[in-house]
Amino acid sequence: MRNKLSYLIPGIPVILTLAMVMFSYSCANTTTPPSGGPKDTIPPVVVKLKPEQGTVNVPVKKTKLEIVFNEYVVVKDPKSIFLSPPLEKMPKFKIKGKGIVVSFESDLDSNKTYTLDLTNAIVDNNEGNVFPGFTLVFSTGESIDSMLVSGTVQDCNTLQPVKGATVMLYKDQADSAIFLKRPDAAVKTDEWGFFCLRNIQDTIYRLYAVMDENNDNMYNPETESVAFLDTLIRPVVKLNDSLPEIQKYDMKDTALCLARKSEYELNLFKEKPSKQMIVNKERIGERTAYITFMAPYAKIDSLWFKGISHDKVITQFNLQQDSLEIWINDPKPQPDTLFMYVNYLKTDTLGMLNPFTEEIKFAKPRKSLAKTSKKDIKKEDTTAVFTIDAKPENIEQYGFVLEFKYPLVTAPFDSLRFTSINPRQQESVGKFKIIQDSLNLRKYTLMPLEKLQSGYEYILKVPHRKFVDINGFYNDSLEVKVSLPKDDNLSSITLALSNVKNKYIVDLLTEKRDKVLRSFIIDSDTSLLFPYLKAGKYSIRLTEDINRNGLVDTGILLEHKQPEKVLFYKLKDGTFLIDIPEKTDLEQTIDVEEMFR
Repeated sequence: MRNKLSYLIPGIPVILTLAMVMFSYSCANTTTPPSGGPKDTIPPVVVKLKPEQGTVNVPVKKTKLEIVFNEYVVVKDPKSIFLSPPLEKMPKFKIKGKGIVVSFESDLDSNKTYTLDLTNAIVDNNEGNVFPGFTLVFSTGESIDSMLVSGTVQDCNTLQPVKGATVMLYKDQADSAIFLKRPDAAVKTDEWGFFCLRNIQDTIYRLYAVMDENNDNMYNPETESVAFLDTLIRPVVKLNDSLPEIQKYDMKDTALCLARKSEYELNLFKEKPSKQMIVNKERIGERTAYITFMAPYAKIDSLWFKGISHDKVITQFNLQQDSLEIWINDPKPQPDTLFMYVNYLKTDTLGMLNPFTEEIKFAKPRKSLAKTSKKDIKKEDTTAVFTIDAKPENIEQYGFVLEFKYPLVTAPFDSLRFTSINPRQQESVGKFKIIQDSLNLRKYTLMPLEKLQSGYEYILKVPHRKFVDINGFYNDSLEVKVSLPKDDNLSSITLALSNVKNKYIVDLLTEKRDKVLRSFIIDSDTSLLFPYLKAGKYSIRLTEDINRNGLVDTGILLEHKQPEKVLFYKLKDGTFLIDIPEKTDLEQTIDVEEMFR
């Protein structure tokens, strides 16, 4: 017995250790898994700067900036590490411990104040909490510049704020500076389109904004949008730490973001390209193709196809004359490759417009070549395809819109049958007129000559095999029924527009301004009715059509021409949204001249 105990004694410590481990495991293995503690929702905090904020006489060569945080971080958006004035290349960075080290591939300029902005560039390593932002200010000279300029960048058509635009100040007042040189100060706009150019010199500047697609801090008119201020500016606000304009706020905090003072408003637009040439071409069917031009208002002297009679060719420009549709009015099979010649004014190497004849080859689409069996044949391959658009809420204004896929060679619109059925189910034939669209020769509008009435059903019937298109195909029959909305909960708004001294485009838009519900063109005092509206919020947009062409014309930077002015109607409380309840007929009076003053 004593021998057995002596044999077991050395193993007692091992047994006790195993027991403790098992006991510990059983305690941990409860029905509730162990918690890692509350989730970290606090963004990183700066604890050390090198150089310190406001340091002067910083070396211009091999400059390095170090920002240390209270936790480990990663750079989520390198493009948001932004130096002003910008250098030729973007700043470089590397992670070092709990911080980042920012360096530059070229030397800094002497006697200049710099700002390094980190807004939205940094997140913590664990939870991805975004560092709200920070601006490190330093100088390679003996002083720090202390003025600032603030403002807002918005889209010229929607007037919505533009995020990520580069706002730039130039001391060089030459028109060419923005094309050739980097600015003397720059900053990115936030989610509210707001910008604050801080720590700048007290001098005279030109102010621009650019959607800088290639991050070169200059303006490329072929690919980028631009905004500019008509006048020269000089900063009037002196910087101090308490100004709301220099604070880094949570972008969801509306009150704080709106409390920032915006001195200037810039409307961002896309210029018309200055060079003219054919940039795209495609044959999209047996007898149809298109070409597009780089700039609008292309000037074509003549156009012809090899081996095809001139009277067999149909062409149509779009409104801006930068896209040309082409059809061959001949039902016989066309060659696999069509050769077209266009004589037009093309921009030469000196930037001048000169006559030029260009050969264009149109190869037949592969899908056309591949159709070898009946299963490949679609309805559009044997039928004159068309659509009818008729919406109850706007049929009074827009009528029935018929659009054919190909131009018609036979168009007997008197064969259409337009009827109405009253609430007592009595049918009668209605009179109508046909209007061919001035910009789309395949599009026609049927407008009833009598006022449409609520409770009536209106029927448009297109009979079988009456219309023939350029392919020699006949149409199928189609019947469309539509009635005016009968929902008693619908509302309306009437606009009484006075002091109309020019031509204006008036649009009713949804709350998000992403859809136009109705549009009118006016050039005199009038009342406009917007009926059949569901309860909700709407906005009213007026565009001043200076050249009276029915288009919202863009700006031209070198001519100092702003885009045509767009304004949203502002209510007395300062908001831009009209809240329309159910079962309500609102009336709104707008003095247009005062609105655009």
